[in-house]
Amino acid sequence: MPAVSFTNLLIISAIAVLAPLAVGFVPRLRIPAVVLEIVAGIVVGPSVLGWVHVDLPVQILALFGLAFLLFLAGLEIDLDRLRGRGLAVASVGYLVTLALGLAIGVGFHAIGWVREPLLLAIALSATSLGLIVPVLKDGGQVDSVVGQTAIAAATVADFAAIVLLSLFFSTAGGGTGAKLVLLVAFVGVVVATWLAVTTAGRSMRLAGVLLRLQDTTAEIRVRFAVVLLVAFTFLAERFGLESILGAFLAGAVVSLVDRDQATHPRFRVKLEAIGYGFLVPVFFVGSGVRLDLTGLLDHPSALARVPLFLLALLVARGVPALLGVRAQGWRATVAIGLLQATSLPFIVTATQIGVTLGKISSVTAAALVCAGLLSVLIFPVVALGLLRGTPQSHLGMVTGGTP
Repeated sequence: MPAVSFTNLLIISAIAVLAPLAVGFVPRLRIPAVVLEIVAGIVVGPSVLGWVHVDLPVQILALFGLAFLLFLAGLEIDLDRLRGRGLAVASVGYLVTLALGLAIGVGFHAIGWVREPLLLAIALSATSLGLIVPVLKDGGQVDSVVGQTAIAAATVADFAAIVLLSLFFSTAGGGTGAKLVLLVAFVGVVVATWLAVTTAGRSMRLAGVLLRLQDTTAEIRVRFAVVLLVAFTFLAERFGLESILGAFLAGAVVSLVDRDQATHPRFRVKLEAIGYGFLVPVFFVGSGVRLDLTGLLDHPSALARVPLFLLALLVARGVPALLGVRAQGWRATVAIGLLQATSLPFIVTATQIGVTLGKISSVTAAALVCAGLLSVLIFPVVALGLLRGTPQSHLGMVTGGTP
């Protein structure tokens, strides 16, 4: 067995346990565990204490953690929430967001803050479906019109941002035109796989085998899901696209196929246990370890970018929420805008890719991640406060898709 040290992984694993415990013991803190994980990674990393470095075991597990994070985000997709007017409003809202983000990116590029305006626009355009849904559930708003609108907008934004990042900034290289052709071909493979899995799922014999093996040591449904994740990630890379696109679409396919969960209610819980219980925290703590806080603090002008990036995030994602002001009222509209402006995982992902490609400096990447951290700390709390004071006639409850 090759000589591999697990010291760094041990410290990261300990942080993964202590972060949610801290949140649990101090419920008034109202800080998502992911924020503490990144902050703790910064503290134990080279920027502060220097206890942890990203070695090979951490690098590999963090890569799997990123893939599983996007897989679980794809798993959150619910087509019932994207039907009718909700999809149209969310799509128009995303186009407005992208336009605003591009304008902001051009402005920051003009003063020398960013090298690639489009990368900043894409980074600002995504939301965090994985963070928004738990916040809405905790606030009892997930089935309200406001909640459904926010979820629909986040779903469209996450998917579109991942596609654009893969198309224009893939670490695999290649021209945009060629990537577009490959993207269409890859989507064709995904659709064909979805149809094949759906057809196979109608087999009573296969259904019986799955039912018999699903809660044994075989964990056959979980193994199928992991194979699909690895296969789509592999294919995305072979097609010259970003692997996160394959991971996200793998989750989306599982979500589409696994619509009737009556016979296997614990399947998704098991997938979340693998991701959120182990792999995803390694990615977030590792991201904190990599964050160049020293460079950020050594440059006051770079540190000043943090509040401006936070404002840019609020403008790019929040302003499109005004499209629904007539239907929702001002308080609900502002709440939706704040929820849509809550973003961290995709910013971390986009900045890491940008640094790898030389499209963004490590200092600017650190400023963007810090802005994302602040958005997670501030925006959801303010949004829930606004929703608590919103008349019920503006909130409403829905049983199907977004109206």
